[in-house]
Amino acid sequence: MTKADLVEQVAEAIGPGITKKDCAMVVDGFLNAVKKALATGDNIEIRGFGTFQVRRRKTRMARNPRTGDPVRVPMRAVPVFKPSKHLRNKVAKMEATRPE
Repeated sequence: MTKADLVEQVAEAIGPGITKKDCAMVVDGFLNAVKKALATGDNIEIRGFGTFQVRRRKTRMARNPRTGDPVRVPMRAVPVFKPSKHLRNKVAKMEATRPE
């Protein structure tokens, strides 16, 4: 699903009272708020959906795949998403009913 698909689905859910352009502004505003919160180290919890948070990865030793030399990878912050129990259950049910 692309951002355009998301905008279209949200516009359909709201109904005829809002244009796709206005809906795109709402979606962009939400995504920008998530980015800004994560950039400042804040967590975002959306009940029934999940939690966005920043985790710190420790410094570690890795290997250069070309030469095999050890390389030190510094500590870094990475954004992560942890789905809620409700969302995990919905996905599991969808997967169970999906024909192979």
